[in-house]
Amino acid sequence: MKIASAAMGTAVAGHFGHCENFIIFEVENNTVVNETSIPNPGHRPGFLPNFLADMGVNVVFSGGMGGGAVDIFEERGVEVVVGVQGEAREAVEAYLRGELKSTGSICNHHHHDHEGGCGSH
Repeated sequence: MKIASAAMGTAVAGHFGHCENFIIFEVENNTVVNETSIPNPGHRPGFLPNFLADMGVNVVFSGGMGGGAVDIFEERGVEVVVGVQGEAREAVEAYLRGELKSTGSICNHHHHDHEGGCGSH
């Protein structure tokens, strides 16, 4: 299984599309066996969900995410977990223990100039 976290360094990003990087966690037998950080290749409508799904990602974490991205992930069979905060690796470990659930915090607006991220409301 592959879990991707939208991130700002090692912390889960407040808004999926505006993250600095994605951390890809490879999981075998409920244990993280590899962790790779890749730079965000650019925020364009519909691009990032397909980019991550094409990499074989099964689950994606973010503080907040727009409805269009959620729809694409769901069409591609990728589980979306939003409302996530804190260190990405800790979030993955909590998810693997069954302790992390999505808040369903979907962003209904798209302000490219707001810095707070959707996780702040």
